[in-house]
Amino acid sequence: MSVKVLYSTEARATGGREGHAETTDGAFKVDLSTPKELGGAGGAGNNPEQLFAAGYAACFLGAMKAVAAKDGDKVPADASVTSQVGIGPRDEGGFGITVALAVSLPGVERKAAEALVEKVHHVCPYSNATRGNVDVKLSVV
Repeated sequence: MSVKVLYSTEARATGGREGHAETTDGAFKVDLSTPKELGGAGGAGNNPEQLFAAGYAACFLGAMKAVAAKDGDKVPADASVTSQVGIGPRDEGGFGITVALAVSLPGVERKAAEALVEKVHHVCPYSNATRGNVDVKLSVV
């Protein structure tokens, strides 16, 4: 697979799930903590699954706007994507994640919304990165 990189960023993490992460340009900084469900203290910090969920939701919505614009359509200003990310042990060993994306497109006919969501799933970089590796469920709500 070849990618013509138009933008790249870099982040550094220290301390693992009980540490800190930030971009090397200093624009983004986050303290990390492990959820109680994964054996941690469940502190005030965020965890990698929350960061992935936020990133996937934002990226999917951005891709939806780009796809719609290319087709001469417009995504409603109050559209939203809610990304639910789960983590747990895999039958094959190790851990894996699951993703469920719930897309809200107020005022868009359901069939048209479902077609757009399916099309976007083949364009969104996060969808392309997870395809074949992560169970991603799509729904229009």
